[in-house]
Amino acid sequence: MAQTFSMSASPRDKSGKGAARAARRAEQVPAVIYGDKKPPLSINLEMRELRRHLAATFYTHIYDLKVGNETHKVIPRDVQFHPVTDNPLHVDFLRVSNTTKITVLVPIETVGAEKSPGIKNGGLLNLVYHELEIKCFANQIPEHITIDVSGLQIGGVVHLDEIKMPTGVEATLVDKRATIISVTAPTTQAKADADADAAAAAAAAPVEVAAIKQKAPDAAAAAPAKDAKKK
Repeated sequence: MAQTFSMSASPRDKSGKGAARAARRAEQVPAVIYGDKKPPLSINLEMRELRRHLAATFYTHIYDLKVGNETHKVIPRDVQFHPVTDNPLHVDFLRVSNTTKITVLVPIETVGAEKSPGIKNGGLLNLVYHELEIKCFANQIPEHITIDVSGLQIGGVVHLDEIKMPTGVEATLVDKRATIISVTAPTTQAKADADADAAAAAAAAPVEVAAIKQKAPDAAAAAPAKDAKKK
């Protein structure tokens, strides 16, 4: 199961763009804590500490977020980044408890590739999904979903309904026979990689600069009040 990490923050007394800009000039990141049928709480995070946590699997970790004399158990739900500097501009946290059921993306981990007959014969392991969206209680979030590929031949696949999920964890994909992993012949994979490179090049046309957001899947809890977000 996912670990619980600690992070500290300071209360943000003023709201509005001016207060947010002042916080950023002071190497702080505006944020808000919402949910659990409590009023939203505006806070500031230390930029350096936040960046350290962002380098890990940020969205699947529960945090004990200390604000003044209070500690809030939260999970990150949304981060807005500057489009040029890539600095975090704003963070949303959702209050959680052991009875909060949430939806998160969890990375896929493979084991047994060195024993796979298909890979030994030149096949290539193809992860159709690098992450799986799952639903579970906040205290049951796994660090990753482990899939054993040791028995796969060339052309072999692992379907969603063949994956053993941790206790209390449910995949949200509707198609339970969806292919999650396959072992492909080298020529097939080479063509797939070439097609992917061509698609990426076609999509690389210049676009208007805009704020970039990374968003975790919606939780079952209520969304924050409109006037409390992105302050």
